Amino acid sequence: MSPNRLENHRAERFSALYDDSYVDVLRFLARRTSLHAAEDVAHEVFLTTWRRLDDVPPLRDEARAWLFGTARNCLLREWRERGKRNDLSVRIADAEQTLPFSDEARAADTRLDLATAWSRLDPSHQEVLSLAIWEQLPSSLAGTVLGISAQSYRVRLHRARAALRQHLEEPTPPPHSPSTVTEHQA
Repeated sequence: MSPNRLENHRAERFSALYDDSYVDVLRFLARRTSLHAAEDVAHEVFLTTWRRLDDVPPLRDEARAWLFGTARNCLLREWRERGKRNDLSVRIADAEQTLPFSDEARAADTRLDLATAWSRLDPSHQEVLSLAIWEQLPSSLAGTVLGISAQSYRVRLHRARAALRQHLEEPTPPPHSPSTVTEHQA
């Protein structure tokens, strides 16, 4: 293949990969940082992808996992450079349909319990769960994202689920309320 045809093939492959995966990579990052930062890091991911295009696996799912792993590494590098590491946060979207009040109240309680339990999780548990839940990656590809074996990922996922269940079973602490005045203080 001539150098020009080789370069055209490379550009076409990158373009197809970008078109197919940019939104997924952006969502992956937006669940871990602000949208503005996610856009910046996504551009860094695809710059890295262009430079290392020969390292990207040819199969779509494997390429997607490679991109998520690259995105994770770029984001960690970004956090280290800024001197802070943000915890993952849960973003629970409201249902589009309007629920009757009792169902709506129950759903709000469930979201609050889940958000509280999620915030109590170790960031490593949040990361493992998010790869399974939001990215819907099989353990082999999720392990690739984290740089571990599929078996190690499954063990971590089991532990993360157990930790989340434990936090969901713990009572939610009541909101901080001002002390009431006792008879002795009155």
